[in-house]
Amino acid sequence: MIAVLLVEDDPSIAEPLTRSLRREGYRVEVATDGPTGLAAGLTGQFDVVVLDIGLPFMDGLEVCRRLRARLPSTQILLLTARSEEIDFVDGLDAGADDYIAKPFRLAELLARVRAARRRVGGDRVSAAGVRVDVAARRAFRTLDDGSEEELALSGKEFDLLRVLISHAGTVVSRRALLAEVWQTTWPGSSRTVDQHVSWLRQKLGDRAAEPRYITTIRGVGFRFTA
Repeated sequence: MIAVLLVEDDPSIAEPLTRSLRREGYRVEVATDGPTGLAAGLTGQFDVVVLDIGLPFMDGLEVCRRLRARLPSTQILLLTARSEEIDFVDGLDAGADDYIAKPFRLAELLARVRAARRRVGGDRVSAAGVRVDVAARRAFRTLDDGSEEELALSGKEFDLLRVLISHAGTVVSRRALLAEVWQTTWPGSSRTVDQHVSWLRQKLGDRAAEPRYITTIRGVGFRFTA
């Protein structure tokens, strides 16, 4: 399970973000000041750090610099109420991998965390005998005889499969799929998600009534077999 450290002193941001991250299947720990966040981050237990710049006792830029010096592969996403270019540059110079200015849309921030998760996980993901090569944009299914069959997927079908497999074993909501694959949060588009899942099932040789790969969680979203 991907572990996320959220370093944020504003409970109106930290609490809903923590709930949303946990619903997406992440293990989340929260720190509310710079030194506590730095100490937690330096344990090396976290794949992604979501880090506010304006923290008590030690600002987020300094926390970022110290984490980056010790943990070069940890993904760091900076949050700030400021949006001037100089702040953006300072954040990247401090070693941040990504940057988002407040106020932000929750769906956008979750999409940024998912992008960081993919960078942690590398260019290839697999589950239940289905393998996705992200860099080459190719997907394969293992047949009963042990051989592999390449799947002929459209662009959206490929992205949908990639996201579902990246979260194999956990439920991915329709809203999350809309944000990640279609870059929208318009709820009317959820029928598009269902249609693409149906097409993807056909190409996997899957059936909704007896799912081998993709299970529908009624009223929520979909879960790919771990």
